[in-house]
Amino acid sequence: MSLSCIEVLTAKEPTAAIIWLHGLGADGRDFEAIVPQLMLDPSLAIRFIFPNAPKIPVTVNGGMVMPAWYDILDMSIDRKVDTKQLEQSADEVIALVEQEIARGIPSERIILAGFSQGGAVVYQAALSYKKSLAGLLAMSTYFATANTISFDNNNANLPIMIMHGSQDPVVPEALGQSANKLLTDKKYQCQYKNYPMPHSVCAEQVNDISAFINAALKS
Repeated sequence: MSLSCIEVLTAKEPTAAIIWLHGLGADGRDFEAIVPQLMLDPSLAIRFIFPNAPKIPVTVNGGMVMPAWYDILDMSIDRKVDTKQLEQSADEVIALVEQEIARGIPSERIILAGFSQGGAVVYQAALSYKKSLAGLLAMSTYFATANTISFDNNNANLPIMIMHGSQDPVVPEALGQSANKLLTDKKYQCQYKNYPMPHSVCAEQVNDISAFINAALKS
């Protein structure tokens, strides 16, 4: 299965790419409007790729079929999820990375970003990927495969930005903090920022995302 995607270019001939995954029940258009808000340096020449998750039954929502990267089996703090489906979605993201490489963009100029469910998928994809990436942006999310992932040393120095709302009723901030601690303990280069917001994105955060992208792609 190949994912359908929305693409937004900041220059005619992109030299970098950002693959950005939405959360449960949303689609690729969810973050499309954020691109102009980031006010990025045009010289970065980025191709934004917003994939659409497949529609599957979601157990915690009564089996309702909706866009989802994987099934969530219960909403406990431990977040029991369908790990196989999550890993399959991560493989689809890696296929998009490989597609960008085939289009002429080096892996070192590709950032993976994800919100909520999408963040759990990019944790898996980025930290297991066998080529160096430019950065990992994890928003209002959790590291669902922390106990099963095979970390790859090619991304041992990956810049990671973890962002979370202190008032998040959907994914408690404790889950963002635990991912940060786990990765920091493993000597990953993590930045952690929280914001007085629920399960969403705020203006201050948009500025911080912009700064992260600029730093990751200019270095």
